[in-house]
Amino acid sequence: MQPDSVTHAATEAPLWVPSPESIAKAPLTRLMAHCAARHGVHFAGVDAFQAWSVAERGLFWEAVWDFCGVIGEKGETLLVDEGHMTQTRFFPQARLNFAENLLRGSGAGDAILFRGEDKAEARWSHDRLREEVSRLQQALAALGIGEGDRVAAMMPNLPETLALMLATASLGAVWSSCSPDFGEQGVLDRFGQIEPKLFVACDGYWYNGKRQDVADKVAAIAGKLGCPVLVVPYAGDAPALAARLADGRTLDAFTAPFAPAPLSFVRLPFSHPLYILFSSGTTGVPKCIVHSAGGTLLQHLKEHRFHCSIEEGEKLFYFTTCGWMMWNWLVSGLACGAVLCLYDGSPFYPDGRVLFDYAESAGFAVFGTSAKYIDAVRKAEIVPAQSHDLSQLRLVTSTGSPLSPEGFSFVYQGIKPDVQLASISGGTDIVSCFVLGNPLKPVWRGEIQGPGLGLAVDVFDENGHPVRGEKGELVCTKAFPSMPIMFWNDPEGTKYRAAYFERFDNIWCHGDFAEWTLHGGLIIHGRSDATLNPGGVRIGTAEIYNQVEQMEEVAEALCIGQDFDDDVRVVLFVRLAPGVTLTEALEKAIRSRIRSGASPRHVPAKIVAVADIPRTKSGKIVELAVREVVHGRPVKNKEALANPEALDLFADLPALKD
Repeated sequence: MQPDSVTHAATEAPLWVPSPESIAKAPLTRLMAHCAARHGVHFAGVDAFQAWSVAERGLFWEAVWDFCGVIGEKGETLLVDEGHMTQTRFFPQARLNFAENLLRGSGAGDAILFRGEDKAEARWSHDRLREEVSRLQQALAALGIGEGDRVAAMMPNLPETLALMLATASLGAVWSSCSPDFGEQGVLDRFGQIEPKLFVACDGYWYNGKRQDVADKVAAIAGKLGCPVLVVPYAGDAPALAARLADGRTLDAFTAPFAPAPLSFVRLPFSHPLYILFSSGTTGVPKCIVHSAGGTLLQHLKEHRFHCSIEEGEKLFYFTTCGWMMWNWLVSGLACGAVLCLYDGSPFYPDGRVLFDYAESAGFAVFGTSAKYIDAVRKAEIVPAQSHDLSQLRLVTSTGSPLSPEGFSFVYQGIKPDVQLASISGGTDIVSCFVLGNPLKPVWRGEIQGPGLGLAVDVFDENGHPVRGEKGELVCTKAFPSMPIMFWNDPEGTKYRAAYFERFDNIWCHGDFAEWTLHGGLIIHGRSDATLNPGGVRIGTAEIYNQVEQMEEVAEALCIGQDFDDDVRVVLFVRLAPGVTLTEALEKAIRSRIRSGASPRHVPAKIVAVADIPRTKSGKIVELAVREVVHGRPVKNKEALANPEALDLFADLPALKD
């Protein structure tokens, strides 16, 4: 359980306190000194620097650019504030290339380490990475891919995936990715909207020790996208798959005509599109969130260098798929000289020690994962502190869902007693974090250390007033560089404004319930919207409905996330067709349909049959109202419902007690 109030943490001592030595050498300390000297100001501490970074956003982000040595032309204008957050522009005269900043390394030293369960292993030097990107860059250009074109990839977390992204970005094209466990419709719901000029897919992947074949799925998706397909070999037969496609080729055939050559980079405006990420699809097909090259680069440099203290040559690991924004966050580590440690597959194959085996052998400095993974390790009674040499590990980061106080304690008792634990929270919407770790502050049990530098983070009550000591909406009151530049196919910006600015005028409302603590940290109490978040992976209800409601046995469905056992589990309510009962066989069929059509993460933990589903007078089902009833909370605005009596069907259900 999360603490009920800020007074909870006040009774405890901090779990970790930075040493004077670590504070002195932290890049954040050096950045503060840099800004103080340049601008003639004095900072009494890191909180004062945080306040300055918000008050003087232009100067702060310029300092990040200069301190981190961003490659490009900065221009003289730092910030143009035109009133509304969506119209604010950072570095409007700047020109840069994202890939150029990530490919600054050279030589025989490691750039990437990779493990695919116990089936595959690779090590790429900086020179190898540059050579692979060069050949891909030439091949993409020969295909006619250039500024603004989309490259969409359904790929595992491979070195080749990263090289393809960098080659795409080097040309000014736009990268979008998902993981290969997505079902056919889940992929088409995403990539079908953005009309890619190239579709990239693997020939198979490994999960839980088993080879997962994707050939039929790739063929079906390729037929509907109608663009060339690049097949990357990993766990299948790439030549055979490429041969069955109308316009398919293997990675080897794609790059064979090109020898490594000096890289070229197209420098484009700061706000030029880099990534298209996708919302969870709660109320329909996922929204296509477009992020800029400059905003992504500066925000990630800030988080890696100053919040995570990453130095050149350190090993950076995050357990993520290419369908989660933490992949985008991870790969940016190249820009500050980190060695990226990639992993693909199950984190519990062949057993729950596999990631700690990797951490020990590679020497992770930063180990990033989800709160659910930490809890699973704890429940499995795995104690890496006793079984593994983690002497080089200095930072553990956790995200995806709130890390429970018990999870905080376990990190120090079971993983490493002297590590900094940074619970972090942000999202796909900003491809980064609103609140995260701070190397100059103590770690308190159950608390995120503080807001991100340069971000005007606050907590508002329902009337739009800042609150302390109580839960409210997590907001950001001033523009920041990694805001989306737009939603795809939203020319008037209507969907964009509705997503973040409908609740409070000209205030970014993020959809999290949050609370300030007595220490200036934050507690995230979960999502305040209808997005599901099982195991720390955001998924949308519409993607589940798209599958289950195609079954003739199911007349209608409604899905919520139920807070349960320090996590959120997916609960699916079904109104069945006349004469149909919810048997074990039907439950199995529903789960199978969702697993194959959406992804394994969409499969509900509980399926419950109900006689009716509440809806508004216009016919829309009311997920949030049902969620409130399930959690024993009052429902407001029942008068908006066509059948408010249906809410009573969801109260105190025995099936949801265990």
